Amino acid sequence: MVDTTTRFFEDLDRRGFEPLLVKTSGTLRFDLHEGARSTHWLLEIDRGRVRVRPEDGEADTVVGTGPRIFGALVEGRENAIAALLRGDMTVVGDLRLVLQIERVFPGPPDSRGPRHTFSRGAA
Repeated sequence: MVDTTTRFFEDLDRRGFEPLLVKTSGTLRFDLHEGARSTHWLLEIDRGRVRVRPEDGEADTVVGTGPRIFGALVEGRENAIAALLRGDMTVVGDLRLVLQIERVFPGPPDSRGPRHTFSRGAA
């Protein structure tokens, strides 16, 4: 069974181009920490072209959080900036990349705007 986080990253990689990131370039790594274990996702963004790999590579910005918080982000139940301000998420590097990537996370079910609807179903 594939979890919500893996589906999110696989969907983002499969799209290949994300119009909401057309003015964004850089690398961003998400480190999801659960006890002594960490899962890593590396995003390479080049003016909207996106490539995602499950690896612990060099990045302009590194975001650290737990799988529960990240799962809530990709389900639209949590906001990245709010999680950062509460200390549930850390950022090392270029905060602008986090502000840009936050656009691709789905918003709450009743929100409006150019965010993607994330499908929980199988791809």
